[in-house]
Amino acid sequence: MIRTVSMLPAATEIVGALGLMDQLVAVSHECDYPEEANHRPRVTYCEIYGKGLPSAEIDRWVSERLQTHGSLYTLDEAKLRELAPDLILTQRLCDVCAPSYDSVDALARALPSRPRVLNLEPKNLRDVLQCHVDVAAAMGRPERGAEVRRELEKRIAAVTARAVNRARPRVFIMEWAEPIYNSGHWNPELIRLAGGVPLLSPEGEYSVRLAWEDLRAADPEVLVIACCGHKVDRTRQDIPLLEALPGWRELSAVRNRRAYLADGSAYFSRPGPRITDTLEMLASMIHPEACRSLGFERDSIPVYA
Repeated sequence: MIRTVSMLPAATEIVGALGLMDQLVAVSHECDYPEEANHRPRVTYCEIYGKGLPSAEIDRWVSERLQTHGSLYTLDEAKLRELAPDLILTQRLCDVCAPSYDSVDALARALPSRPRVLNLEPKNLRDVLQCHVDVAAAMGRPERGAEVRRELEKRIAAVTARAVNRARPRVFIMEWAEPIYNSGHWNPELIRLAGGVPLLSPEGEYSVRLAWEDLRAADPEVLVIACCGHKVDRTRQDIPLLEALPGWRELSAVRNRRAYLADGSAYFSRPGPRITDTLEMLASMIHPEACRSLGFERDSIPVYA
């Protein structure tokens, strides 16, 4: 058994998809899927987590905290010493999404068990699939990684086949509402594979802040509001902020009732096995006539029914 600690939700989901939850001895405070993760010790903490602050205040706090402290998270060193892990799963991709790699690596060097630190840093769909292979190998079951990757690739191919030779609407995924951020990394690629044209979001690039006027001028035909770390009910609270923007009601997606709320926490912000669910969900929004049978209508909720 390779005693494994996951510092990020996507890694925990990968471990679950690999069928290796019995080796997972601790998780981050944000790991909530699969259900078994909720019964593991938590070894991270974030001061702002669960306080229900407005989006603009969260954005401001995050920026200030990173400048003054370098990390948003506190690690439970005592618990990690007690658990004596052999492997820690973490990432360098985003200091907002998980403890900084440098802080995790420094702590790992100080632990008596001297665990290996595996960096997961996917920028595109290929990288996300490779993470499953890498985690499986690090946990001593490489054959599981190859199996899961093949299963995910089959689902991806099935979606892309449905989108062939169809009109390709302009699509924008909003990762944050105040201020507005695009959704970068793998999500523009998912839009393309689902049969749309990603707006203002180059594939494989970081998410960045956008001016409202730029989004208004781009005029998405399909708009997905999937705020990072937020579920649908919390994201819905930001709709009045968007409705107050000049020209909001004139956006093609709003006029044609093709603006959707989605669970950013579970789907769009987690580069794990449910990335295929995200692709299927996008396809059901972009081409509902061809992809309704994928069954994600309940997870992609129209802003204006």
